[in-house]
Amino acid sequence: MIEEPDRPAPYRAPRQARSAATLARVLQAAEEIASSAGLDEMTMTGVAERAGVAVGTIYRRFEDKEQLITALTERMLERREEYVARKLGAAEPSLPGVMDAYAHALLQSFADSSNLFPELLRVRGTRSLDRGARTITEIHRLLLEAAAPYVDQIRRADPQAALDTAARAVLGACFHNSVRPDPVTGEAARRRYADELGDMATAYLLTPDRPRTAGT
Repeated sequence: MIEEPDRPAPYRAPRQARSAATLARVLQAAEEIASSAGLDEMTMTGVAERAGVAVGTIYRRFEDKEQLITALTERMLERREEYVARKLGAAEPSLPGVMDAYAHALLQSFADSSNLFPELLRVRGTRSLDRGARTITEIHRLLLEAAAPYVDQIRRADPQAALDTAARAVLGACFHNSVRPDPVTGEAARRRYADELGDMATAYLLTPDRPRTAGT
């Protein structure tokens, strides 16, 4: 089999609980340093010191900083998928409840490490964008699954297309908030903004299509 170009080799995954715990500390340390100082300032030595392990321990798992960043990206995206899944699973059993849970989960998810997430996508380029697209696809699937019992409440002409539009609008608003220079910050302000996004999405889904004139 021919290896795809421009794809880093996967890091060595742990097989024992102790090794998994060490890896978790290393990735947490890497995230803390990268979030506060940026990826350029993150070094293998600095991560080892923050994690409380020997630098050789990190090099036994990762060949270089590139592999560490790859693992960090994967960890952050997996956490987002798991978080959204949990919040949708606990949503109030109604269409407004699902859309509200979706908006709150996404806004909080992007708020976590908000400075680091856009930098990871920018620095990692196409590979990270591809991985990010898979996360977006998974989050979208989770919403469709959670909203499936309530699709008959949607008053648009094409309920599935309308749900897709609402999902994209909320996702876009949450991502935009994470990269804008003046994001909504603070728990109360984020909660209020997420409420508004959920209300907006629900209002759209419960509003019939506008009348169309010939030629439009």
